[in-house]
Amino acid sequence: MNFEEDIKKCIEVLQAGGTILYPTDTVWGIGCDATNAEAVKKVYELKKRDDSKALIVLVAGEREVMQYTAAVDLSLFDYLDSTTRPTTVIYEQGLGFAENLVAADGSIAIRICNEAFCKALIKRFGKPLVSTSANISGEPAAPFYASISEVIKTGVDYIVQYRQDDNEPAQPSSIIRWRDGNVEIIR
Repeated sequence: MNFEEDIKKCIEVLQAGGTILYPTDTVWGIGCDATNAEAVKKVYELKKRDDSKALIVLVAGEREVMQYTAAVDLSLFDYLDSTTRPTTVIYEQGLGFAENLVAADGSIAIRICNEAFCKALIKRFGKPLVSTSANISGEPAAPFYASISEVIKTGVDYIVQYRQDDNEPAQPSSIIRWRDGNVEIIR
């Protein structure tokens, strides 16, 4: 299956409220439509994760960050442009997301994704995607596709074929908060 067919199949599954296993700019992720509460619930259940623990959301660019958050300090984007490691930012107020995705304090963790497949998928789908590491909560994140457990592989509705043979170990993103022009590193 080629890149384009993978994207079409992902969009079908996402629009139907399903879950996907897909490559990101960091580790492989379990994903779904970030605006669909039932889909988000499926991700929490698959990971055996308490829904009080937030999940990361991927967007394709700065415009989506501004669309789905309130009062973004634009100097943050200059900081993100200067970093080399994929960086997830915790924004104070998420807008338009599934209610079970936003933290109790209203915050949301968002990363602008630069991986070719992910970026193309998000743009074509037209909505942010949940992205959480492809593992059961509490277990180590799988550094590449071959190390993802069968429980996760059989628990999603679609597995992307693209990059399955990539054996470059990947690391999770760094996580920051941006406050008054200053970075607070969380992870």
